[in-house]
Amino acid sequence: MSTARRYRHTYGEYLQLEKASPLKLEYSDGEIFAMAGGTPEHGALAMQFVRLVSTSLPRECTVYSSDVKIRVAATDLATYPDISIVCGPTERAIDDANAVINPRFLIEVTSPSTEEYDRGDKVSQYKQLRSVEAVLLISHRRRQVTVVSRNGPSWSEREVRAGELVELEGIAFGVTDLYSVVEIGG
Repeated sequence: MSTARRYRHTYGEYLQLEKASPLKLEYSDGEIFAMAGGTPEHGALAMQFVRLVSTSLPRECTVYSSDVKIRVAATDLATYPDISIVCGPTERAIDDANAVINPRFLIEVTSPSTEEYDRGDKVSQYKQLRSVEAVLLISHRRRQVTVVSRNGPSWSEREVRAGELVELEGIAFGVTDLYSVVEIGG
């Protein structure tokens, strides 16, 4: 029987490691993970999303790339979603001046190595942010966007496929248009 214990980093230790690291680091409940780079298709889907929604977003909304960190203090998470959208003034974490705490929309392009986490634990943690109205999961495997949206105190999930529209307050785009920049399955 092993008596080895995992070392749990403090958030302050994470910030020091991140400052010295050439890689983006994610922090989750005391553990630190290096974030993997994306494929050209991954990047194209993220940028096509921005291109498609930028004209429909209200003027007070700001779109952030994956260079901006989101902090979920309730679950002790710091992560870099592919895209985050803040409407109104951007609020920053008390314990991390570089981390945003009030996104309205969070967008993740899934990948083979992150899909299970993105669709499971990460969405669960994102739901803890009171400002979040929806999380959009753009599939890397098929022309499909999963929309996880807040409905009062509860959440709903729906799949939007090729030929259909994703419509949320401030966001509207066609799934076919989104995937027009990549070769991907049906």
